[in-house]
Amino acid sequence: MRNSRRIKRMSRNRVKITKMNLTSLMDVFTILVFFLLVNSGSVELLEAPKNITLPEARVESKPRETVVIFVSADDVLVQGVMVARVEDILEDREGTIEPINARLAELKENVVGPSTLMVAGSQEVTILADKSVPFVVIRKIMSTCTDEGFENVSLAVIQKPSQVAAN
Repeated sequence: MRNSRRIKRMSRNRVKITKMNLTSLMDVFTILVFFLLVNSGSVELLEAPKNITLPEARVESKPRETVVIFVSADDVLVQGVMVARVEDILEDREGTIEPINARLAELKENVVGPSTLMVAGSQEVTILADKSVPFVVIRKIMSTCTDEGFENVSLAVIQKPSQVAAN
């Protein structure tokens, strides 16, 4: 069978895909994987226990890994270990709280791994206090932390959504 002019012309203009070049596609996926790996650990949430209701505020900075002091309506915990009761702190007339002081000193000495080294070496404390706790108690805890050498004290709050400007 003889090819007509039309068939010849159509065969010349037809684009043939013989090989698919995957190099550029692999580069895009590699960059995407690295981007996701680097940015996956950037979200840091500090979970408050269920018995603590944090106050709300507008904050811009992210929390860092620090020594965490939980102050519920009844108890005070340093890194998850109960050290004092809120009632005892209210009744105590001294400026420093000895059990908290001892626990902070113990945390400085007992460095086990790199994450513990970073927490103890940062000399920072984050206080998660229930909003019903009197400020006198929080002030005594802050004073105790600074006496032990933890001079950067942060108070944890729940982040409020920023208000949108009214038109």
